[in-house]
Amino acid sequence: MKTNKSKIQKEPVKLREKDLTNGNKSLYLDIYRDGKRVREFLKLYLIKATTPVEKEQNKQTLATAQAIKAKRQIEIQNGEYGFASHFKLNTPFLEYYRKLCEDRHGNPESRGNWGNWYSCLQHLQRYCDEKTTFKDITPDWIEGFKDFLDNVEKDAYKRRNNSLTEGKPLSQNSKVSYFNKLRACINQAFEDRIIPINPLRGIDGFKQDETERVYLTTDEIQKLGQAECRYPVLKRAFLFSCLTGLRKSDIEKLTWKDVQKFDKYTRIIFKQKKTGGQEYLDINSQADHFLGERGNNEDRVFAGFHYSAQLLLELKRWCMDAGITKAVTFHSGRHTFAVMMITQEVDIYTVSKLLGHKEISTTQIYAKVIDKKKQEAVEKIPEFKF
Repeated sequence: MKTNKSKIQKEPVKLREKDLTNGNKSLYLDIYRDGKRVREFLKLYLIKATTPVEKEQNKQTLATAQAIKAKRQIEIQNGEYGFASHFKLNTPFLEYYRKLCEDRHGNPESRGNWGNWYSCLQHLQRYCDEKTTFKDITPDWIEGFKDFLDNVEKDAYKRRNNSLTEGKPLSQNSKVSYFNKLRACINQAFEDRIIPINPLRGIDGFKQDETERVYLTTDEIQKLGQAECRYPVLKRAFLFSCLTGLRKSDIEKLTWKDVQKFDKYTRIIFKQKKTGGQEYLDINSQADHFLGERGNNEDRVFAGFHYSAQLLLELKRWCMDAGITKAVTFHSGRHTFAVMMITQEVDIYTVSKLLGHKEISTTQIYAKVIDKKKQEAVEKIPEFKF
């Protein structure tokens, strides 16, 4: 019996290898659908394996590639794998990004982050133009924006075209922030089914610079508590931050309905302004003391506390009067709480929960601070002549 070859369905997705000049092999998918063919390079590579470890690495790489292949086959079977007709690749990129900016500006919970979104927009408008659509947002386009951020001047978009003034480059942390805004935009577009494949896969962002975290010792906290402060509400709020780890933004908006009693503990129930995470924080009696006398549910606990340049100057003056010469900011209160917890040998997971961190790696930075203090301590051992 003869088989009708026209009825044999070709495999829609094939995993293939491309030889590279260095002897490695680049893995890619050949995808066939509706008479069209597209290659998807996976940014996965088989190396020239000579050791058991390298052979195992290749095995894992192949397994990852096979998993992606299987996913694409399922997408095609379910009618989910896309070309332009199934998605909205012609959506103008900058228009979409601006809409995300507006959403954050109109949301009180994310308004503080809106400035970074807007600053990133200024650079995106110089990198691409209004004709750019999501069809243009490829891995190469994204890598190009990374290179752009590496070379652009900080305030280049503010200056006139004929200005010869040499500006400062972007800080590393600004690069991290702006690339993360682009990442969030593209991820949202993927969720909204504007693009069929996320072009960010395999692309690393910028690494965050580790900045010094200024914190106070227990002796310095005691000195501040005994020193006079021109603004009593600043003193209450800052010492409360040292004892709870709350950010100034969360202290500013704290109302009495957020403060509840559970057995012998006072519990703060609030939504973090920075992350939007719902938090339940039990505080001790010392921190409870700085809350003051209870008011109506809608009243602010720290009424009159609005952080400003004037309060920052007063914080520095108050610290100087207490004999503290460190470059203290209000956020130093949060750092102080974190370091104090780790110094008291509270496990890192619990400290992370107390601070409301989403990632444990954020909390581990404080463990590094403690290691540095230990190293400084052993350096103080006197030198002996044996």
